[in-house]
Amino acid sequence: VRVIAKIGNATFLTNATTALGFATFIFTESDLLRQFGVVASLNIIGIFLLSLFIIPIVFSYLPEPKTRHLKHLQRRWLDTVVSILVHWVRKRRVAVYIVTGIVLILGVYGVTIMRTTGNIVDDLPQGDRIIQDLHFFEDNFHGVMPFEVLVDLGRKGQATKDKNIKKVEKLQEVLKDYPEFSKSLSIADAVKFAKQSFYNGAPSKYSLIRGSEKGFISPYLSSGSGGDGVAGLFMDSTKQITRISAQMADIGTDRMEEIVNDLRPRIEEIFPTDRFSVTLTGTSIVFLKGTRYLVKNLLVSLALAIMVIGMIMYFLFGSLRMVLISLFPNMIPLLCTAALMGYTGVPIKPSTILVFSIAFGISVDDTIHFLAKYRQELSIPGRNMRTAVINAVKETGVSMIYTSIVLFFGFSIFISSKFGGSQAIGILASFTLLVAMLSNLVVLPSLLLSFEKLMMIRTFREPLFEILDEETDIDLEALEIRRED
Repeated sequence: VRVIAKIGNATFLTNATTALGFATFIFTESDLLRQFGVVASLNIIGIFLLSLFIIPIVFSYLPEPKTRHLKHLQRRWLDTVVSILVHWVRKRRVAVYIVTGIVLILGVYGVTIMRTTGNIVDDLPQGDRIIQDLHFFEDNFHGVMPFEVLVDLGRKGQATKDKNIKKVEKLQEVLKDYPEFSKSLSIADAVKFAKQSFYNGAPSKYSLIRGSEKGFISPYLSSGSGGDGVAGLFMDSTKQITRISAQMADIGTDRMEEIVNDLRPRIEEIFPTDRFSVTLTGTSIVFLKGTRYLVKNLLVSLALAIMVIGMIMYFLFGSLRMVLISLFPNMIPLLCTAALMGYTGVPIKPSTILVFSIAFGISVDDTIHFLAKYRQELSIPGRNMRTAVINAVKETGVSMIYTSIVLFFGFSIFISSKFGGSQAIGILASFTLLVAMLSNLVVLPSLLLSFEKLMMIRTFREPLFEILDEETDIDLEALEIRRED
């Protein structure tokens, strides 16, 4: 009962803020992210309720812990680590700020060199058969990834007009300037093949049909079960939309974006936007747009999560200064994680994009654990702010270190995966755990002590939820002394 009363509120807040962080994905426009947000937030709240009921019930049937069960609380190395953290907070705050400033500078630079890119098969191991087959086709056939240019000619029946077929042929000449594309195919090629076949495969006859040849060659273009023959493969049933098809290598989103930006003006010269509508599509284009779309939605959801959690902290503490001081240490793990991705060349892509939500959730949990204990210490009569901060470091330091060790090995399992995205999340999340722990056990208490005079102590002495303490919540009159026979 006492354990639930002492840590129930803090545990609820950590789970609630984490659930709200994932719930912000519900407001994105991605169905997958919305589903992920709903499932993750509901499961986090469910875990809290199950833990609150099941663990105490199981413990109530177990015998009292013996001395050997509590030895983990008196480990010498753990006491040494906590003592070092307390020394940094109490005596080395200037050095803490200097190191934090250097980390922030390096972090900002690391963010500037991040790459929002990736290949479709980027997460597969290099020795995989799919990678080998893909490289074979890229070396010999310029790749196998589909690339399509859809041209809406504005009116029905325009796809078979000579002037439009010539425009399509001109666009194919433009595509030849890019070595990433294989030879393209279009309705113009269908016409050329038909003419060449009519002349018994003569290579010199591989060209567009002239006016005098239409009468006896055009019927071959419309032969077949579909009524349009080979030409029907490159236009819709209304003959209003035609397409140019090609294959390309898996060149990554950066190079793909360069090609698209360079290709669009050249296409518009052939097919002006006031009369034609041109759409670029294909696997690489969809992957490019999907990656950009996910990054945009991630930034929106992350900003929303920070805002919501900031509002919760303001509701709890009633102080804007406290909100700013408590959120600053949570930005450091995010910045360091992004910087590590920049320095190590890990790109932002669909498989690694969720690491920031994980990083923020871990950091916020540590912050709430620390602040909950800090308020608990500050509520004791006669306890000043400095003593409350130091005691909070000593108390929460042990639990944060144990939690970080468990989570570190939990995320480290992903490093053994052969999937690149899982490996990256394992490495980045493990690194984030260390940064978040140090940030909340060193930077946050240092800021509280440095801005002690600016903090509104009255806010903390009147907590919004009840806090129990062993020394103050015992009814002495209710105690009985029993004599053993």
